[in-house]
Amino acid sequence: MNDAFFKKIENKTGVSMDQLFALANAFQHADFNDEQTVKKLVRQVAAAAGKPITKEMEEKIAKTVSSKGEKIDYQTLSNMINKK
Repeated sequence: MNDAFFKKIENKTGVSMDQLFALANAFQHADFNDEQTVKKLVRQVAAAAGKPITKEMEEKIAKTVSSKGEKIDYQTLSNMINKK
C-alpha cells in the first residue's frame, strides 16, 4: 500500500498505523472466551481512541463479549466504548 493512504487513515483516526496493525493482530489472535484477554483489548482500543474507560465499563464489555465467545472487530468494540 502507499504511504499517502496510510497518512489519510492516521489523520482521520488519530491512530498510528503501527497501533492499528498491532490492534488488528491482537484481534486476529485473541481468545474471546477469555475475559482477561477481552479486557486487555478493551483497554488497548480505549487508549488508541484516546477515550478513558472506567473499570465498570471495561467489566461490562468484557462480560458481554466473553459470554458470547464470538469474534468482535475493532469498530464494534470502539462503538461499545463510545456508548458509555
